[in-house]
Amino acid sequence: MKQNTKLVVINNEKVSQKDNGFYCDNIDMKSIPEGLSNNFDILFIGRKSKINRSHKINLQKIEITFSIFSFLFNIFKTFKHEKTNYLLISINPYTFFAYILLFIFRKKIFVYLRSNGYEEYKAIFGFIGPFIYHAMYILVTFKSKVIVCQNKLTKKKERDLVFPSELDENWFKNITKPMINKPKLLYVGRMKIEKGIFSLSKIFDEIFDDIELSVTGNINDIKTNNKKINFLGYGYDSTKLINIYDNHNILILPSFTEAHPKVIDESLARQRPVIIFEEISHVVQDRSGVFISQRNSKSLSKIIKFIIANYSSIQASMLKNKLPTKRNFISQMTSILNSN
Repeated sequence: MKQNTKLVVINNEKVSQKDNGFYCDNIDMKSIPEGLSNNFDILFIGRKSKINRSHKINLQKIEITFSIFSFLFNIFKTFKHEKTNYLLISINPYTFFAYILLFIFRKKIFVYLRSNGYEEYKAIFGFIGPFIYHAMYILVTFKSKVIVCQNKLTKKKERDLVFPSELDENWFKNITKPMINKPKLLYVGRMKIEKGIFSLSKIFDEIFDDIELSVTGNINDIKTNNKKINFLGYGYDSTKLINIYDNHNILILPSFTEAHPKVIDESLARQRPVIIFEEISHVVQDRSGVFISQRNSKSLSKIIKFIIANYSSIQASMLKNKLPTKRNFISQMTSILNSN
């Protein structure tokens, strides 16, 4: 049952508008506020996108802004409601300035850290990136209640740990046996440098084995003539995404930085093994079915051949995995956001 508490969700997501609907690319930016809307009166504040985005945001109250000034002004307008909490998702320039405004007016602020900003800013800006992020991190976490999906994301002793997930009961039904006559790899994610997809494309240019790679994205985002790489488009609902996993036999996550990648749990729920690279080896934790490769064609080919040759035993080992669910994640977030 929805409570009286208003929750303003503030993020850096670019949102497009079409046919009276709002769309974004990052599934978290839609999934989290939608899940919390059963318990809070949600206002979603994002940035206006000049291009069409893929996932429809099913919320009644959405504000998209044209500049940092209109972004902050829309936050300021919410101050007339006394019982209002604020959830900043990730630390970036927009949420940084939002925090400054909220801090000045002594508002109750929560910040949810989904990934390692130090590593992301290093991947994007080079050696100066971590210094930029650290300056924002110190200020934003000063008077905020910090929520993380991995303890290494903050040094604050007082923080709440959550386990993000998109898994519901449908992800565990009707598990199919994949064809393993040849490796059919799948990448599910965004087309960003830190996600490693451009690095993976270059590696595939050096692989001459009979291997396919499917990418859930736009062909225009990657410059490649490699016929082994297929582009599947974007904007899938969970049913179509489950079918996409089922039509492949290995998920590959080439990211340079990750905290708690949900695609790993999605693939394991469909009993498809996962390959990651050394930079994010920490995400394996106690999961079975996740394999670590060096970031080169020789190591990747070797891991792929091992998985295909031992597929049945690997699938059997994955049955013992205890995977987080979306219901539990939203319950955790609701409890934290309701805390004093």
